[in-house]
Amino acid sequence: MTRTSHTPELAAPTLACAQKTGINLTTAAHLLIDVPSYPGMDDGDLIELFWNKCYVASKVLGTADVGKSVSLRVPESFVANGTARIHYRVMQVGQGPALSPATRVQVKLDCPGGQPTAQCEDENQQLAPVIIPDTIRRQGVNPNQIKRGVPLTIEPYLNMAEDDAITLRWGDVRMDLAPVTAADVGLPIQVWVPPAVIVEAGEDLRLDVTYCILDRVGNNSRWAPPRTLKIGCVNPYVKVPLKPEFKAAESRTK
Repeated sequence: MTRTSHTPELAAPTLACAQKTGINLTTAAHLLIDVPSYPGMDDGDLIELFWNKCYVASKVLGTADVGKSVSLRVPESFVANGTARIHYRVMQVGQGPALSPATRVQVKLDCPGGQPTAQCEDENQQLAPVIIPDTIRRQGVNPNQIKRGVPLTIEPYLNMAEDDAITLRWGDVRMDLAPVTAADVGLPIQVWVPPAVIVEAGEDLRLDVTYCILDRVGNNSRWAPPRTLKIGCVNPYVKVPLKPEFKAAESRTK
């Protein structure tokens, strides 16, 4: 009778992708699992990969594989939200099968804000623009408000989750917010844009304010539709952009 050996000589499998903390939507489409080389590795060994105890892939080693890590592909149909348990089995001629330790990985296929549509590569139309007080939206950010800072709100979004990292973009300046906590999920995120960020971005007649979200396994929401603001503009060198016909007339007078 064949006896299964849980030999400690086999190392646990690892994710072949750069995102080692978990599996996201992009990774799931072409998921590879790395099986490290092991003592006694030989031509003709059979490696079988299991995903949640279900067989998913195998490889018979050739001479060129000996002493190297072996990558096995997990079919996308096996990958679902939740925690997955991955292990492999090595079959060698004249020996009983050896099982590896299991690796547990987090799978999250739900992108923050929902899956962006293909029609707009840079923006996610399912995310709401930031909410800015009505007076500031209508009149812009005056010098006094620049000194105080500006409040704004990010609405709860689809698939909001703990550890989501939100980046606010104020013009060309980016500001990383504190990670979302379990208590934040489902609630608006209140943000205070400090004077330093406003001053760094500078005065602008049409400054875009937007944000994006990166979740704990690397799913990216893309940018929310921007909210446009007038910032300061007491500087005499900040002018309204000329229309094309005015630009042409100006160039002829020079």
